[in-house]
Amino acid sequence: MADEKDNAPRRKTLADVLEMTKQRAVTGNEAAEQKAAETPRQMFLPGFDIGAFPNHLNRSSFIAPIARGRRKFHRQTEMVTRKDCVLEYTGEQLDEADGDIIMALIAFAQPFPIGTPVPLNRAELLRKIKRSTGKHDYEWLHRRIKSLTEATMFLEARKPDGSTRYSIGKTVSFRIIAGFSYDDAGEAYIYSLDPRWVQMFGNREYSLIDWDKRMQIGRGQDMAKTLQRLLGTSADPVQRYALDWLKDKMEYASPIRKFREALQAAVHELERLEIIAKGSIEDSTKGKPQLVLWLQPSG
Repeated sequence: MADEKDNAPRRKTLADVLEMTKQRAVTGNEAAEQKAAETPRQMFLPGFDIGAFPNHLNRSSFIAPIARGRRKFHRQTEMVTRKDCVLEYTGEQLDEADGDIIMALIAFAQPFPIGTPVPLNRAELLRKIKRSTGKHDYEWLHRRIKSLTEATMFLEARKPDGSTRYSIGKTVSFRIIAGFSYDDAGEAYIYSLDPRWVQMFGNREYSLIDWDKRMQIGRGQDMAKTLQRLLGTSADPVQRYALDWLKDKMEYASPIRKFREALQAAVHELERLEIIAKGSIEDSTKGKPQLVLWLQPSG
């Protein structure tokens, strides 16, 4: 009994030390993320103009070819991703037009350290994404930028063993557009991006999308745009994607029959623009339907 009493304070002290170590680690992580969110960083993507986007986002349901109308609102929703990533999102469901805006804003911010204010020429942005420059389009752009400024995201990239490679937005909110101001009298926009965008582009974990061909994808063919982004995440000449995963990733709510029809139309659009050589829906070796896409031969 005496031995137990003598050991009790020692066990308590050890527990206290472990707890203090844990708290220091948490505080250190919080301070590191706060610093990362506040420190402007230069981002250089070789051979890049417009069309670069992080692979983890391209492989997720973060942006989806949703139908027009009232958008689903996510609140800390875990989005569809691969196993090497966890992505939680709060905000309106984003569509491919939002993706075009984000890619354009990233491109326009290239000459500046990411995190510093960037002047925005609205007409130039609208022309870059093949929109008109009338009053309706300016109003649409204003609404979408406001929505993107309100949207937040948490992303955790994982190693093959399941441990964390890096996380963004865990202790300090990550906004798709960090800051946005509008001078009504001068009709001038200024925006800033979170410096942690640079981390998502790190280690060449991004796709370079053929922007000219993207802008030629027909109206109402957003599913083809989604597939184009997905194709860019891999250099494999033949790519295979399970239909049930694609349906979830694309936020497609209609029956699988209609999804297959829409998918075939998207494949034909990619073939027409020679983004792929061909594509078809086939059964996998396990008898599960999958989309198979053959890339154009290089050179």
